[in-house]
Amino acid sequence: MEYRIDKQGLLDRLSAWNGFVKRKVHLIACGGTALTLLAVKASTKDIDLLVPNEDEHTYLINILPQLGYKSVSGWGWSRDDGFIFDLFRGNAVHTTQLLESPLEKENHILVKEFSHIYLGVLNYYDIIISKLFRGTGIDNDDCLALLKSKRNEIDMVKLEKRFRETASYDVSEKVVIKNWEHFLRLAGKEGG
Repeated sequence: MEYRIDKQGLLDRLSAWNGFVKRKVHLIACGGTALTLLAVKASTKDIDLLVPNEDEHTYLINILPQLGYKSVSGWGWSRDDGFIFDLFRGNAVHTTQLLESPLEKENHILVKEFSHIYLGVLNYYDIIISKLFRGTGIDNDDCLALLKSKRNEIDMVKLEKRFRETASYDVSEKVVIKNWEHFLRLAGKEGG
């Protein structure tokens, strides 16, 4: 059975975490989680969160066992409810190293500030870049949905410049540039 979580479910879960956390922790949603919080997708099966501050990341992963979570993969934490929280440390989403800290004001959008947990979503450009670096069919579909939903807020020239700059630092630069070109073709077919 595939478990999915919607925006309210995610906010409820983080509210529960907030009750155990005793200091400020900044979480920046990325991937499908960001799209769910932005109401571009109804739900997500994976919960992907950046914890850009390394001290806050260390603190949070030391709190999670008190909430019944166990480490289940490199970045993943889960308990017996079917959800895996991938908590990426620093400025990297999976293997994509972002150009700037997601904590900078222009690099994220505030969703909710609890007493200790600050929840934001990654900016549209870095959501698209990090998804297209993986370049799966679902990633392309998600990027097209974000582009359609936020068309008036996304500057394609800025996006391409930022994508190419981010790619220039990646060991798979040629591969991710092909992912970008494929996405542009898909966007053109969709009228983007």
